[in-house]
Amino acid sequence: MSEGLRCWVEISREQLAANYHAIKRTVGAGVEVMPVVKADAYRHGAAEVSRVLTEAGAHWLAVSSVDEGMALRVAGIDARVLVMGGVLPWERPLLREYELTPAVHDLTEIPRLGPIAYHLKIDSGMGRMGTRSGAGQILDAVRGTHEARLEGLMSHFASSADFTSPQTELQMEAFHRIREELVHAGVHPRYVHLASTNPVVLARREAWQNMVRPGIALYGYWTPGKGEAPKPSLDVRPVLGWKASIVLVKEVARGSPLGYGAMYWAQRDMRIAVVGIGYADGLPHRLSNKGRMVAGGRLTPILGAVSMDLTTIDVTHAPELKAGDPVTVIGTEGEVTQDARHLARATGTITYSVLCGISARVKQVYI
Repeated sequence: MSEGLRCWVEISREQLAANYHAIKRTVGAGVEVMPVVKADAYRHGAAEVSRVLTEAGAHWLAVSSVDEGMALRVAGIDARVLVMGGVLPWERPLLREYELTPAVHDLTEIPRLGPIAYHLKIDSGMGRMGTRSGAGQILDAVRGTHEARLEGLMSHFASSADFTSPQTELQMEAFHRIREELVHAGVHPRYVHLASTNPVVLARREAWQNMVRPGIALYGYWTPGKGEAPKPSLDVRPVLGWKASIVLVKEVARGSPLGYGAMYWAQRDMRIAVVGIGYADGLPHRLSNKGRMVAGGRLTPILGAVSMDLTTIDVTHAPELKAGDPVTVIGTEGEVTQDARHLARATGTITYSVLCGISARVKQVYI
């Protein structure tokens, strides 16, 4: 499988489908699951991930941009696709051409859409995308447009894993005030959705409505709850493993400097492996001299700087390793596991950033 590859990720179709079904079981039959496949499905490969998810039963997919939606259509994906990140003026004709559904963030955009269904996003308190208009203005805009059709009403939470803050409850209150006024006036959007991964995993059921938009949970991760958070409501596991091949193995003497800036000096005679992965592949530079990889069935330290294409590790413990052998950046060897959360903690960032940071030159292998 890895023969001939320098740096690659292995993506489990079976685990991806299992994670989707776990989410479906958690939210129940009355709630539509709209998988988020933006950013190349968090670098798991949007086209193949979308195929797996639609075969598993997904009727909707969510992306960030029109470009991402077009790429799914070109790949033969025929599920409904919601474009969440805004539509630029010159992209409007492409919505109809590629049968994409826009999330609308500004009421003045509605009459410019033409004959198309749209989801209206309410800025309920995150302060990013979405309209801050009141229900009366929304009603005027919806009723004043005879071509575009309001199909969904949506919002997004800023801190839904934080149970020490009232922000999520305040956002839900703001959203439902508007929704109730619309319903009272006879406007009934078919889909109502606020919840991404965290409200699903952490059982904020009042946020589920009749559609949820899981992202990172599909790929096996979630944000731990802060404060008195409930236990996770579902079991999902990482879908992606990340590996690279050893390029060179050699002995170095005690006192030898290693890598750019002589960031590391050998504390003893040791055996090192130079691995074909660097920050151009998405391995964070902040792992320099403090990150680890799994080699020879053991976590072993990165020595010195992570450079653009190469990274050095200590393999003194594994004399059997040679050029061409794989080491693991994310995944399991024997009883040892390192996942994207470990890399995120080591670099002071978030799991999303680690996964999305895997570069396009890293080959995607589906298993």
